Amino acid sequence: MSVLRGELIRIASTRLLLWTAVTAVAVAAFLSGVLALVGPENANPPMPGIDTAEGAGMILGLSTITLFIPALIGTVAVTGEYRHRTIGTTFLAVPRRGRVLGAKLAVFALVGVVYGVLSSLTTGLVLSAAAAVRGVPLGIGADELILALCKLAVASAVYVLLGVAIGALARNQIVAIGVVLGYFYFLENVIMLVPGVNALYPYLPGGATASLTRFTFLTDAISEQTPLAAAPLVSPLWVRWAPWPCPCGGTSRECAARASAQLNRTIT
Repeated sequence: MSVLRGELIRIASTRLLLWTAVTAVAVAAFLSGVLALVGPENANPPMPGIDTAEGAGMILGLSTITLFIPALIGTVAVTGEYRHRTIGTTFLAVPRRGRVLGAKLAVFALVGVVYGVLSSLTTGLVLSAAAAVRGVPLGIGADELILALCKLAVASAVYVLLGVAIGALARNQIVAIGVVLGYFYFLENVIMLVPGVNALYPYLPGGATASLTRFTFLTDAISEQTPLAAAPLVSPLWVRWAPWPCPCGGTSRECAARASAQLNRTIT
């Protein structure tokens, strides 16, 4: 408990929570606000409007594009201790590195929840306000909206923990930041394009997030431009938990069965 309390005091004595809150609100408000006010149907190519379940779900899912930010928060916070040599004091006080890392993961999980909750609340409020300003009904109900926002909050917390883990392994701040950006913005996208290897995507952070939030815009676009099937790119789990209708028009069980069968064929 002393290690955990020490980590809490250290976090509270810095501006990390302040900048985490500011970043969460600013990014969510800008990203969802601009698209919701302009209208996805006015984009090129046109997309479903926010008065449809697909359009509202797409704007909510756009938050997954910025999940590298909470990952960077965790990475920079941990590598900053190595950069400024303050980690040595921590290890002198608690020579068991496993306990120190466990305390950091617990504390930064809380930071991730704070980021996720603020980001989700901002997205929900901005989306509802944009629908009211434009005079159109929101395409999903309040219970579905809350469920989707809770999933985004969970994803943010997980990405912070991934950033902490990468930072603890790399230690060098520049290298760790490069790994985070390179992996989430380049490597996962490359994996989706490689036949056979793309079967791993559903089990990676990006695929798991798509499974959780049902935001498949990127994978759908890739599947249209390549001979790869869309089903292996996104985990079939999303069809069970998605709060809006399945895009193929079938039931959740039918979609899950088709996606699972396609995924199994791709893996084998």
